[in-house]
Amino acid sequence: MKKLASLFLFVGFMTGWVNAQTGFRFKNGESEETIRFQLINNLIVFPLKVNNVELSFILDTGVGSPILFNIYQSDSLQIRNVEEITLKGLGEGEPIRAFKSSKNTFATQKTYNSSQDFYVVIDAAINFSPRLGVPVHGIIGYDFFKDLIVEVNYASEKIKLYKPDGYNYRKCAKCNTLDIEVVRRKPFLNAAVVLEGNQIPVRLLVDSGSSDALWLFPDKEKGIKVPAKNFQDFLGRGLSGSVYGHKAKTDMFRIGDFKLRETNVAFPSDESIQHLTNPGQRNGSVGGEILKRFNVIFDYPEKKITLKKNRYFNTDFKFNLSGIELMHNGLRVVRQPERSYSGVVREDDPTGAIKILLDDSTRFKLHPSIEIAEIRPGSLAEEIGLQVGDVIISVNGKEIYDHSLQEISGLLNERVGKRVRVIVDRNGIELKFSFELKDVL
Repeated sequence: MKKLASLFLFVGFMTGWVNAQTGFRFKNGESEETIRFQLINNLIVFPLKVNNVELSFILDTGVGSPILFNIYQSDSLQIRNVEEITLKGLGEGEPIRAFKSSKNTFATQKTYNSSQDFYVVIDAAINFSPRLGVPVHGIIGYDFFKDLIVEVNYASEKIKLYKPDGYNYRKCAKCNTLDIEVVRRKPFLNAAVVLEGNQIPVRLLVDSGSSDALWLFPDKEKGIKVPAKNFQDFLGRGLSGSVYGHKAKTDMFRIGDFKLRETNVAFPSDESIQHLTNPGQRNGSVGGEILKRFNVIFDYPEKKITLKKNRYFNTDFKFNLSGIELMHNGLRVVRQPERSYSGVVREDDPTGAIKILLDDSTRFKLHPSIEIAEIRPGSLAEEIGLQVGDVIISVNGKEIYDHSLQEISGLLNERVGKRVRVIVDRNGIELKFSFELKDVL
């Protein structure tokens, strides 16, 4: 099922570049490793140790050097050799202040890099964990890929790492191996998109750190323009603030020999990409909503990528129908009724029946508070009066405290024609809302 809460981790090009590093190496003669990850909103979240402290990272091919942005919750992490710098990224805001740290140790169970540079964003507002519903401390890309063969099995949620030397590609008649070009520490490939009947060749950033399917930058000379059927939307958040633009559908997207029909496509506003440079006439990016439909082999040393379609390949591309974006925001006390056994009384009954006495009680527990973070202008949610900051209590009669952020988003965006009933807490008052999901195009 398509992601329902938008999140994009677009970093853009930094003001300074990291010097050559030793890179990731296998320990003690090892040559391969398997790492389990969580697929959250089409993003790969996996564990990685930084200076012997285990943190959660997003594996993001769209970023050059690692960035940590949620380390205030990790008091034991030591940061070495720090200097102040400025970072630029997607978003309508200004560049942000950050720190560069050098000569750190990054490690998985079987690999390590003993001289890793990374950037630290201190601003607590730059924190993607609330939108994902799981702790995330940073993002890592090129430095993880450049010295290893990285197989990402989106279907089984496993990453496999291999030494490039001696790696043998398995025969695969259903695979496509494509050339990539690594420019300024980021991978690009050639593809094609059909918009309103016009086929257009495009050069795209491969961006596993974007939860969306496809981004295109309008270009009159190239023939890339927003289709007539579109709607304005919040596209996500980058390092420099919120990202806005238009969303629409392609007629078709082709990558290698694979064709995907009616993919979602987003067109960011000029303000949102003001800090983004455009190496080699980049036309946009292909993100996690498309990449997850394949099992992917990233081979940066040989500059190629191999795709094999998986069980997600034929799933529909869906929009956020309700217009509601959710986030975690603190904790909420939830009253939960419970029944406990208080005793057993044996009945004087020839059948041997017994009576079990139950005691009704109430327990109060703390659960994550899930609230509305964004509402799309002109959406159903806005029309019926839902507001940013409303805390979700239940959806279609289901209490939300036993459900993940993604599950609740799914309930709010199940299918066109579905009636959704929502109860929210607004400043201590419970309010009820009801609406029927409609096709946004």
